Amino acid sequence: MQNIVILAGNIGQTPETRTTQGGTSITHFTLATSRPRYSEGKVIRDANGHRVQDTEWHRITCFNGLGKTVQEYCEKGMKVMVRGRIHYTKWTDQAGVDRYGCEIIAETVDFLSRAKQTENEDGKLIDDDDVLF
Repeated sequence: MQNIVILAGNIGQTPETRTTQGGTSITHFTLATSRPRYSEGKVIRDANGHRVQDTEWHRITCFNGLGKTVQEYCEKGMKVMVRGRIHYTKWTDQAGVDRYGCEIIAETVDFLSRAKQTENEDGKLIDDDDVLF
């Protein structure tokens, strides 16, 4: 039995990090994946001839060191590949209604586009060749 997911897409929001009371760092971001819309086996095109796309949004969760790397080097719009597992949650809201959620727990995040540039202590941008992952 396996629970494996691989997604490649664009980051939809700047990653946000919080720390639990126990000291665990948790970073969240959304990832958009798109695919062409088909009808009767053919790609649907709009009035301008462009392919119509269906976009799905995925909630991605990273822990500790991976989350720190994502927080430091990733930004909205960046292309990444996420490998991990699907995690479902259930909770009861304040009105007593059962709610359900789904997220991807990331094990790896590979950068498919250029990482955001970081600054050193002098405020100078660090060359990508100087950054080690």
